[in-house]
Amino acid sequence: MSIGERSIAEGGTLYTPAERKRRDETVWTLVQGVLAPLQFFVFGVSLILVLRYLATGEGYAIATGSIFVKTLFLYAIMVTGAIWEKVVFGRYLFAPAFFWEDIFSMLVLALHTLYLIVTLFALTSPEMQMWIALAAYAAYVINAGQFLYKLRQARLEQPRFSEAGGVA
Repeated sequence: MSIGERSIAEGGTLYTPAERKRRDETVWTLVQGVLAPLQFFVFGVSLILVLRYLATGEGYAIATGSIFVKTLFLYAIMVTGAIWEKVVFGRYLFAPAFFWEDIFSMLVLALHTLYLIVTLFALTSPEMQMWIALAAYAAYVINAGQFLYKLRQARLEQPRFSEAGGVA
């Protein structure tokens, strides 16, 4: 079995019954469920502000502030997500069920952190800073899609557990 193929090797499920039980019982699932849509909302507002700045040259400060807020949300969801993964799977990151999502999350973190560094130390022009933010946002959208796909997988497999007499 290669990394990230656990679900195929273990009967096509994302979670074992014990993992599903831990997932359903931990407060960190609720934390992730609250932070994810909040982060997406902040992302949407920030994206509009960044695009407005690139189109008009106006609103640098508010666009920059919005990117900082978005990045804080990202760091918060990454830290709490690592805690969630530890509770559910027994490791902070790179559990087989979420291996590729975690790998891509590292790219998302790296791009957001690059943005913070180049902005805080004025290493590039404001326009380049915004383009770095857009690259970070594009990676974030892909990563969010990965997690939404896993959420859908988990919901689709839930009846299978119920029919088999397992944890629903």
